[in-house]
Amino acid sequence: MDLLANPFYQRALAAALLIGFANGFFSGFVVLRRNALSVSALSHTMLPGIAFGILVTGALTQASAFVGALFAALMVGLGSVAVARGNRVAQGTALAVIYTTAFAAGVAILPRLDTRQELEHWLFGDIMAVGNADLWIAFATGSFTLIVANLLMRPMLLTLFEPNVAAAQGVPVRVMHYLQFTLLVLALVSSLQAVGCVLSVGMLIAPAATVSLLTDKTSALFWGGGAIGGGGAVAGVLLAAYLGLAPGPVIVMLLGVFFLAAWLFSPKYGALSLRRS
Repeated sequence: MDLLANPFYQRALAAALLIGFANGFFSGFVVLRRNALSVSALSHTMLPGIAFGILVTGALTQASAFVGALFAALMVGLGSVAVARGNRVAQGTALAVIYTTAFAAGVAILPRLDTRQELEHWLFGDIMAVGNADLWIAFATGSFTLIVANLLMRPMLLTLFEPNVAAAQGVPVRVMHYLQFTLLVLALVSSLQAVGCVLSVGMLIAPAATVSLLTDKTSALFWGGGAIGGGGAVAGVLLAAYLGLAPGPVIVMLLGVFFLAAWLFSPKYGALSLRRS
């Protein structure tokens, strides 16, 4: 209870709830699209973006890190969609080439930076350092992602499952692909402060993956994923304070525990339930 009166923990808990719910909600699209490896590639792309932001501005700040990560992830994600447009190269192949090129550029830049040790906070997150400006950024990013995803849920899902049918109904399929990757990048970058580049993929996959083991309802993937993501992030911050550990890794580990528990004990798809039947 003493922690709840601490302004640092109040901001950390608010950020965890906002970021966790938004990422958990959008994880439904990631699970349905079956592109978890693409999310992993994009999450690692944020590191060279941060390095490039430091090189341009000369300092590691919240603004330079956020803008650099957002720029790099958008360029790599949308670039892979553009390259795959001709159907000659698969999007996964294009993403792998562009991602490794960007990551190599980041590795080449790192020795020229004087803030390499400070990058650890952005690799693994430091949600306790969240300020009021960061909260507003998380709120704006999460709200935009949730509003757009809900308003365009039907055409996005139709594009996901039946792109030819979507095109026949007048849905701009290519625009939907670009939009999905843009929202994916925004969700990733919003979790940068909480869990960092390396662990952000966990918040964007584990919640909906957990729900997929519990129900077949598509809508539950989104709202259930949001509930698990938000609740798991808040519980992770509190548990980390109790154990004296860094919150970012604890959040991701807790979401992983939820997934393993669902995989083992789910009444319908659980490993133990299938074994008994």
